[in-house]
Amino acid sequence: MIELDQIDNRAASVLDGYLVRKDLVRTFSRQFPVPTYVVEFMLGRYCASTDQEEIDEGLEIVQRQLKSRTVRAGEEELFKAKALETGEVKIIDLVTARVDNKGEYVASLPSLRLTDVRISSELVNQHERMLTGGFYAELGVTFDVAIAQEAKGRPFGITSLREIQLSKRDVLDNLAKAREAFTTEEWKCFLLRSIGIESGELSDRQRNALLLRMVPFVERNYNLVELGPRGTGKSHLFQQVSPYAHLISGGKATVAKMFVENTAKGRRGLVCQYDVVCFDEVSGISFDQKDGVNIMKGYMESGEFSRGKESIRADGSIVLVGNFDVDVEHQQRVGHLFGPMPPEMRDDTAFMDRIHAFLPGWDVPKINKDLVTNHFGLVSDFLSECWSQLRNQSRVSELQNRVFFGGALSGRDTNAVNKTVSGLLKLLYPNSDTPVPDEDLEWAVRIAMEVRRRVKEQQKRVGAAEFRNTHFSYIMGADGVEKFVSTPELQSDNSIGGDPLEPGQVWTISPGGGDENSGLYRIEVNEGPGSGLKILNKPVPPAFRESIGFAEQNLYARSLQFVGDKDPRQHEFTVQLRAFDAAKSGAKLGVASLVALCTSLLKRSVRGGLIIVGEINLGGSIEPVHNPVTIAEIAVEKGATSLLMPVACRRQLVDLSDDMAIKIDIQFYSDARDALLKAMAE
Repeated sequence: MIELDQIDNRAASVLDGYLVRKDLVRTFSRQFPVPTYVVEFMLGRYCASTDQEEIDEGLEIVQRQLKSRTVRAGEEELFKAKALETGEVKIIDLVTARVDNKGEYVASLPSLRLTDVRISSELVNQHERMLTGGFYAELGVTFDVAIAQEAKGRPFGITSLREIQLSKRDVLDNLAKAREAFTTEEWKCFLLRSIGIESGELSDRQRNALLLRMVPFVERNYNLVELGPRGTGKSHLFQQVSPYAHLISGGKATVAKMFVENTAKGRRGLVCQYDVVCFDEVSGISFDQKDGVNIMKGYMESGEFSRGKESIRADGSIVLVGNFDVDVEHQQRVGHLFGPMPPEMRDDTAFMDRIHAFLPGWDVPKINKDLVTNHFGLVSDFLSECWSQLRNQSRVSELQNRVFFGGALSGRDTNAVNKTVSGLLKLLYPNSDTPVPDEDLEWAVRIAMEVRRRVKEQQKRVGAAEFRNTHFSYIMGADGVEKFVSTPELQSDNSIGGDPLEPGQVWTISPGGGDENSGLYRIEVNEGPGSGLKILNKPVPPAFRESIGFAEQNLYARSLQFVGDKDPRQHEFTVQLRAFDAAKSGAKLGVASLVALCTSLLKRSVRGGLIIVGEINLGGSIEPVHNPVTIAEIAVEKGATSLLMPVACRRQLVDLSDDMAIKIDIQFYSDARDALLKAMAE
């Protein structure tokens, strides 16, 4: 018996009857040929308790029922014989139905290897999903001896059917009420336990990726791509946890099965019947008709598809999962991250634009025994029913007047970010009336922007000029600071990247001197109430202390020119110098230091990919740089896109090779104020 922790005890007090111990599920799911949610449905009926005696009694009943009602390989004839001898046999199986040549409904029961079982039209019309992908149910199967005597008779028939999923409709109120007992972090942990994952040892990024997998279940018409290494449980959630999801293995699909049949009745397809349709092994996606991908593209954009003159709406989410054969860094070197997609989608920027989120599959850990939980979680059918009901709500209104998006987001980008934020907030706060704190709203916005920006970066790589501005940013509150969101796989430890830094942060290169070579640095300045300037480096490099001192005195002396009506003497500055090369002295970084001090006060960011070079003296003059060519070469090597230098360097840069000159945009400034204006992002 596991030891119950605080989350278990809270869950037991507010969700009694809806919990199941997840280690019990694994015991049965390996023994019997049915998905996890079928086992949990049985366990939820008989073992939804924390009392060990009640659990043991329930386990015996579940064991007995699963043993007597699931058909293992080789036992088909045994169950058929039971139906013959006793008149009826109860089984748990995946039931599908079709219309035969005589216009009658017939059902298939794969575990009994029967493809022509009698079933009434009433049962089929009550449960239309058996005509698309089928579903698991408890079935009563009979054998009629009289029909067996007829030529081409169908002796087996289904007389009773009970779907294996929750029938109560007030479940969301129970979940919303229970949520109040948990903190946000505890609730995230509890949600992950409910899908079988123990999140204690996981990093924030790993937990966020696993939570993002749940968004298609709670958000209508949500399009998600997850590509990553094998063995991370990509298809498990869509196959085992919810009866509202359908997994298309191998990626083969017909337009009729997926969308609508081209018959008089025009029976609706998977996207109308299920909340989530997941294509497994995305590289093999293919349709039986040439325009299948175009129909899907249209559906992913508008949630509609047409059949003749009729336009049909559906709200099924589309999920595409697949594997990288190489690591993510190599994939980016040889192409782009949509590389594993089928050829008709791989380089199609219009298709990519319809993807709301690219989940970083490489952030999800491989499933092993330490990652699966032994604690209590929600019964899968209760969880999936709640998720399904959450689809009728939206949380986009939480963003209004609280978060303002930057100019780089197009209409589709904004829509994608809105949908992801809405989905994540619904997972965290099932009650739409619960106020969402700023930190949770910002958490959702940052995840949403990152997974959408990842899509935009791939469009940029494919070569479409319209997607070149990928610097996604947001402002929290009307007077907040603009913050930029990057995708970590684009960053390298030795490269400065193209994203604007936080206000007060500046990239710079010291020209070196004496025994020291040139080197890359980042100056980071924070300001707060008080006065003076404090350098956090221990010990403080003497050359840097001199440069920052010159910058500070120039700011005090000419504050009106630099920061307008703000008084720098009423602020305390804390400064940290980060060295990225062997050089550590921080010599001659005065102009970059002054820009960092000013932008921290102005709450403005410096342009992304920019390096600022130059020294300022006490009188405000700019000192000459002795090796601008070397500095430009280092800037190119570090991945800078532009370099800001004193105008006096212009003549010396004639010696810069053509190859280097075309890789970087070199701009010049005449004085410190000119440098500040040219450095700041528009």
